[in-house]
Amino acid sequence: MIGPVMIGPSSSHTAGACRLGLVAHHLLGEAPRQASIGLHASFAKTGRGHGTHLALIAGILGFAPDDPRLPRAFEEAQAAGLAFEFADVDLGDVHPNTARIELWGDTAQLEMQGSSTGGGVILVTQVQELGVNFSAANPTVLLRYADAVGMIARVTSVIAADGVNIAALTCTREKRGGQALLAIELDQPLSAEALAFFGAWNDTNWVRMLPKLMDG
Repeated sequence: MIGPVMIGPSSSHTAGACRLGLVAHHLLGEAPRQASIGLHASFAKTGRGHGTHLALIAGILGFAPDDPRLPRAFEEAQAAGLAFEFADVDLGDVHPNTARIELWGDTAQLEMQGSSTGGGVILVTQVQELGVNFSAANPTVLLRYADAVGMIARVTSVIAADGVNIAALTCTREKRGGQALLAIELDQPLSAEALAFFGAWNDTNWVRMLPKLMDG
């Protein structure tokens, strides 16, 4: 295996951590002003030596794993007006390289949990307190909405009409009729018109289009 292209030293603790932060950056949808990051197990115990803290902040700022600014991410955060804090947390029976990220911007807030599973590969498992399962290896659209009959069919019909193929789909909900979260991995990004159409629905309260963040 050759790769990933990254600022080291570790593909799991540095490159993967940076990608987790980068997912959070895109899902927040605006410049982050405050970040609270919980580090679980191996991330907590060995993260300092592997640059995990720097990598997470770099990703939250929008830097890719090979960005030369990664080693000075704390200074870049200060210049960008991003305040941040880290804490060691026990997230239960999850992958040892897991982080829980909370971000606040001027108008938006995000809660996300994900793991770095090795070789720079990641798995996002929670967004806005609801379960998901995606790797950011494909463009991914996320919709949070009030659970209703036929909602998945409505969403997938718009995607088909936009000429985009679905690679994978996960959907979770708080309860019947409660808040639900749909995460759909795609072969290519949706058009701006399709995203605007989703955002105009009365029962949709949060829409994000996540770009492909991994090669291969």
